[in-house]
Amino acid sequence: MILEGKHAKRCGVYAFYDKDGHADGYVVEFLKGLREVTDHLLVVVNGEIDEESRARLRANSDDVMIRPNEGYDITAYKKGLFRYGYEKLLEYDEAFICNDTLFGPIHPFSEMFDAMAGRDLDFWGITAFHEVPFDPFGTVKYGYLPQHIQSFFQVFRKDFMKTADFREWWEKMPAIDGYLQAIGTHEAVFTKEMQDRGYKWDVYCDPAPLEGFTWDPLRDFPRYLLETQRCPVIKRRNFFQDYGEAIGRSGGEATLEAFEYIRDETEYDTDLIWENLLRTVNMADLKKRLHLNYTVSEKIPRKTEDSAVPAKDGHLRTALVCHVYYEDLARGCAAYAANMPAGTDFYVTVPDERRLASVREAFGPLEADHRIEYRITGNRGRDVAPFLVGVKDILSKYDLILKIHDKKVKQAVPLSIGRSWEYECFQCLLPTRTFVENVIDLFEKNPRLGLLTPPIPIHGPYFPTTGRGEWGVNYDVTNELAAKLGIRAPMDPLKEPVAPLGSEFWVRTDAMKTLFAHDWEYDEFPEEPVAIDATVLHAIERLYPFAAQADGFYTGWLVSDSFGKIEMDNLTYMNAGLAKAESERIGRYAPFHELVDAVKKS
Repeated sequence: MILEGKHAKRCGVYAFYDKDGHADGYVVEFLKGLREVTDHLLVVVNGEIDEESRARLRANSDDVMIRPNEGYDITAYKKGLFRYGYEKLLEYDEAFICNDTLFGPIHPFSEMFDAMAGRDLDFWGITAFHEVPFDPFGTVKYGYLPQHIQSFFQVFRKDFMKTADFREWWEKMPAIDGYLQAIGTHEAVFTKEMQDRGYKWDVYCDPAPLEGFTWDPLRDFPRYLLETQRCPVIKRRNFFQDYGEAIGRSGGEATLEAFEYIRDETEYDTDLIWENLLRTVNMADLKKRLHLNYTVSEKIPRKTEDSAVPAKDGHLRTALVCHVYYEDLARGCAAYAANMPAGTDFYVTVPDERRLASVREAFGPLEADHRIEYRITGNRGRDVAPFLVGVKDILSKYDLILKIHDKKVKQAVPLSIGRSWEYECFQCLLPTRTFVENVIDLFEKNPRLGLLTPPIPIHGPYFPTTGRGEWGVNYDVTNELAAKLGIRAPMDPLKEPVAPLGSEFWVRTDAMKTLFAHDWEYDEFPEEPVAIDATVLHAIERLYPFAAQADGFYTGWLVSDSFGKIEMDNLTYMNAGLAKAESERIGRYAPFHELVDAVKKS
């Protein structure tokens, strides 16, 4: 059946589910795009939905059907297609089913529908999943995955919908109790079943060029489909699926490449992507999928105009907050602080009057270019209480703050281990003035960037942190504090917090509004000696990225180009050593995921 695309009468079913019952802006944008090519659009909501979201859905569709969250999207499709009766469905030239697992339209849906109208088809979709010679799900009756249209967007022509095959397929659809059953009941088998009965199908994005490269083109080559084949959608899952499944098939570049294309080459508002992901996705997954790592130059300016930020309108008002406890480290802190742009306000906190004298002496030479205010905060709460209590009155005055402190690690022997951690923190936060200006420029150009922290240390005894988990024994106390403060963000004890474990970082103050809103007092912090774990200090250190996320901002790692050169060799050396040791243990060299599996089974 061939259609006159611009005159085709079309209805659609959009299946929606959200664990919080909330429809973000990306849903509205998707519905607006569909309405341009649809005569009647029905939204089927699985589960509960808040009143604001219900109103948004009603304003951007012709009808909203709310049903129990049962049977996944497949059952929602079935209920939606026959909501008004079978005869009503046959009044349309085409009917489509789609769901909320997509961002779009990246390109207008009209391009796709117009292009597909001229093809003689019974049903079609956007993308196809390539044939897989086995059944990874264990629910597909063929024992393998045949090539099939992916069910997140399928379109049916009138002549096909008139057939008993189409009607009986949906009427005899069994109750769906799980995701794997949904795959085996509909998605993986519908295309082949109908093809075997003589019906014609196709997809908008030609799968042939990627045959042999991937089974799932939209998952592994989203930019190619978006840019070369004008695919109108990208899967939300691309931004948060376990990173291991990406690194097992590629170098992990797919999602970042696609996001940069959408951001830089299309009209789609990527803030809609951020809005949804920051509300629903764990930051550790986002960081790895979008590679939220910033390698910043210490010598080459990112822009040519003067960027002495505090002095110019339109720039971020920036301040430095520095806590000094160890008098012998005061000059080192001052030497790094000198790299802040001229005119930056400094707030230097110290525990007592005795230390104040030596700290004044160390920072004195900087007073010619910076306004420095010294504050005595007492010796409680390490460097955290002086920040949240000692200078809480000034935090709202600035857009951007660099928080640093003297760092002396005594528990690691020899002391060179702690010294290198101190070096990493300072070298990744403010090694030169050009670097600092480049960091400020990053915040100016990335309005969703809320927090930048040095990577976690991996040398010496710090190395197991990456395997044991940055949580240590601090998940429960962090989760409890988040609940107390009303900070809601996807927190998971099995996923690392993207946290400033050295308690030094760059932060946009808008990203800490909820955290700062708590009227912190010194008596909320433990007295010395402080336990090595599970205190409010350890909780706050890990809570920073979740606080930023709850306020709508993301966290990334910040690395100077000079430290990046060192860390590249550190990571390569450690990776090679582990790979060699484990490969020799199991008797063969194997890919990363196989080595990990072997370790888990041993």
